[in-house]
Amino acid sequence: MKYTPFEIIAKKRDGNNLSEAEIAFFLSEYLKETIPDYQMAALLMAVYFRGMNEEELKALVDLMIHSGETIDLSEIPGFKVDKHSTGGVGDKISIVLAPLVASTGVPVPMISGRGLGHTGGTLDKLEAIPGYRTHLTVDEFKNILRKCGLSMMGQTEKIVPADRRLYALRSATATINSIPLVAGSIMSKKIAEGIQGLVLDVKTGHGAFFPDPNDAVRLGQTLKSVGQQAGLRTEAFITNMDQPLGFAIGNWLEIVESVNCLRGNGPKDVMDVTYLLARWMLILSGIVSDEKSAQTILEDKISSGAAYEKFLENVELQHGNPKIFENMDQFPLPPPIEIRAQRTGFVQEANAFELGMVSVITGAGRNRMEDQVDPGAGILMRKKIGDYVKQDEVLALLYTNLPDSEAMEMRIQDALLIGEEKKNPNRLIQGRITPKGVEQIPL
Repeated sequence: MKYTPFEIIAKKRDGNNLSEAEIAFFLSEYLKETIPDYQMAALLMAVYFRGMNEEELKALVDLMIHSGETIDLSEIPGFKVDKHSTGGVGDKISIVLAPLVASTGVPVPMISGRGLGHTGGTLDKLEAIPGYRTHLTVDEFKNILRKCGLSMMGQTEKIVPADRRLYALRSATATINSIPLVAGSIMSKKIAEGIQGLVLDVKTGHGAFFPDPNDAVRLGQTLKSVGQQAGLRTEAFITNMDQPLGFAIGNWLEIVESVNCLRGNGPKDVMDVTYLLARWMLILSGIVSDEKSAQTILEDKISSGAAYEKFLENVELQHGNPKIFENMDQFPLPPPIEIRAQRTGFVQEANAFELGMVSVITGAGRNRMEDQVDPGAGILMRKKIGDYVKQDEVLALLYTNLPDSEAMEMRIQDALLIGEEKKNPNRLIQGRITPKGVEQIPL
C-alpha cells in the first residue's frame, strides 16, 4: 500500500497509532532518501510528544534490526550476555565489568557507543589506551570473542544503519529523551548483536538523561519488555546518577580508575554497581542461581588477578599496548589545576550534569560528532557528597590543554555545593525494575 509522509506524520501528531506497514514505509523511504530529514524530524517530534504503544515499538525495533546485518554468534560456545547503561558521568562500569564477567567463563560481546552530550562513551575511553582498536569488522569481533571471551567494538555501518541516521537526527532535533525512541535505539543494536542475555543499568538523577525516577522506571520497564519479547533473558536495574561514579571523569583518567578496580582497589560505588550487574549476568547465563554464589565467584576473580589478566588479554588482542599499565604515570596528562574549597563544611551536592558538561569543555567530550577528544583531559574529583572539607582543601583536579580554564574552574566550584549540614547521598542502587515498579535489593 502506498502512503504519503504527510498523512503518517499527521496521524501520529494527532495521537493515533501507526501500523507496522506505515512505520515500514516511512523508515524504508527515509533510508532510500526519498523522505527528507525534515519530514523524519517531524515524525520524531510527533513520537516524542505522543509516544508509541507496544505494537508500534515492536514494529520499529524489528524494522530497525532488519535495516542491516545481524551478528550470528551461535558458533561461539557459551551463553552470550551483554550489559547496557543509559548513560552517566564517570560511568566506566563496562570497562571493569566485561573482563570481570569474561574471566568467569561467560562470553561478553559488547557493542558500545561514544560520548553523547554530558556523558562519556566507552569507545572513547578504550581508545585512550595507546593503539587500542574499536573499529573492528564482524569477523575480527567474533575472533577476539572466541579467543578471550570478551570483545568490544563500535557499531559498524552495516549493523542497524537505521539507528545511525536516526540517532544523529534525534541529537540535532532535541528528541533524544523519548522513551520509545531510546528503547528502539538501544534494543535494536543489542538484539542485532547476537546475544542471549542482557542486563540494563538505567540511570536517574541530575546526571541522567531521565532525571525523573518515574521516567527512568518506565524506560527500564520498556527496555526489559522489548528484550524479553525478542527472546533475550533480560533484567533491568535503576541506579542513581546525582553525582559522578567514582572519582575520575575523562577518558584516560577513567581507564586508570578502571584498572585500579580490576586490581582490587577501586572506589566502592563503582564496584557496588559493577558487582550488581555482574552478579545478574552470571545468573542469566545459568552458571549460578543466586546472588550470593555469584558474588563469591566475582570477588575471587578480582582478588586472584584473573579479571585484570582478562583485561590485559583483551587489550593486546585489540592492538592496545598493555605495557602502559606497568607505569600509568607515563601517560602525558596536561598539568593539573587545583580546585580548592572556598569554605569549610560538608559537600552537599556534586552536580553530575554540570561536572559532565565541564568535562566536555575540557576536551574530553564532543560538541559535534566529528570532534576529536583529548584522551588526557577531564576532572579528577577528590571529594564526594557527605565528605567533610576544610577551606582551601583540594576538591578536584582539572586537566585541560585548552585556554580559558578559569571558566571551567568556576563551573566546577558552582557544581560542588558546600554547607554546614552533612547530607548523605541518595541511595546508589535503587532496585530491580519489575512490571509493577522497583523492587528494592537488600544492601
